[in-house]
Amino acid sequence: MFSFKKHVWISVFVGMTALLFFCGSTFAQKNQASDFAGIGRTATSAEVKAWDIDVRPDFKGLPKGAGSVSLGEQVWDGKCASCHGTFGESNQVFFQLVGFTNQKDIEKGNVQSLQMGHDAPARTMSMKLSSLSTLWDYINRAMPWTAPKSLSTDEVYGVTAYLMNLSNVVPDNFVLSDKNMAEVQSKLPNRNGMSTKHTMWPGKELNGVDGLKAKPDTQGSRCMKDCAVATKVVSSIPAYAMNAHGNLVEQNRAWGSVVGLNTSTPMLGQDAPQATSSKASTSAKTIDVMPLLQKNTCLACHAVATKVMGPAFKDVAKKYANHADGESYLAGKIKSGGSGLWGSIPMPPMSISDAESKKIAQWLSQGSVD
Repeated sequence: MFSFKKHVWISVFVGMTALLFFCGSTFAQKNQASDFAGIGRTATSAEVKAWDIDVRPDFKGLPKGAGSVSLGEQVWDGKCASCHGTFGESNQVFFQLVGFTNQKDIEKGNVQSLQMGHDAPARTMSMKLSSLSTLWDYINRAMPWTAPKSLSTDEVYGVTAYLMNLSNVVPDNFVLSDKNMAEVQSKLPNRNGMSTKHTMWPGKELNGVDGLKAKPDTQGSRCMKDCAVATKVVSSIPAYAMNAHGNLVEQNRAWGSVVGLNTSTPMLGQDAPQATSSKASTSAKTIDVMPLLQKNTCLACHAVATKVMGPAFKDVAKKYANHADGESYLAGKIKSGGSGLWGSIPMPPMSISDAESKKIAQWLSQGSVD
């Protein structure tokens, strides 16, 4: 039998342990505060609020608001369809968003075509989505591509509702809001398809299975004293060979994570190599304008030498190279968008400054694209 006296002593022990832990933590905090006195400050509530914008799977953080399927369709046609297709069916650049689910999937919460032995022509967003907050949060943070975070809260609800309608999850007259988000979540075709059998959160399902013991994916610990000097692995080209085969940046594609080293410029500690390429000055202009193209998401739909969704920059430059008003015309088109000149896919208006649009237009109209 578990005696009352033993129960009392355990309670006293637990209470003393908690008190010692609290005192120790307070002492450590005071010591830490004294060690870093005068450095930094406490974040204001407004600063915390600006960063705390995520929406959790349990919908904590979801702002109040509502948006209908019809509102979402209007926003979609104006700001989303040019990349994703009128019905989310486009797969020219971005993968298909909806399709290949059925009523049985919605009833079971597991998409049959994702199971072993089944297959579908494509893996769409509606097939894989297991948490509706993920979709809402992504649209809110990153869409539309040309102007992230420009949608109002109600517009985000509307676009999410429209995608759920295209996926046959909600009817045409449905209004999605923070109050019924969980209800729609319970109808997702793949709501039961997310696996937690891994060593990430929560990661406990593998304990004891086939003798396995779950542990974190990373085992590193932070070094606080006598730490090894960080090693940086780099490659370099000797000064005499820097430009032996021309400027490397001119021989690589002008987008992506690897664009090539500008070998017309000496590396640290080296003398300037003799330029062997007559394109060096032209290339510099392309290099100078590339950050603007990346910043304003131009490279999402265009490339320098090949057609993507929009025309290649080389083709635009060739078309307007001899136009007297080419620079001003292109600067205006960059800001206002347009359709019909280069195919059926329209270019949406861009949120870009006059100075930046002028610099890109100058780059194009002077024929310096290379």
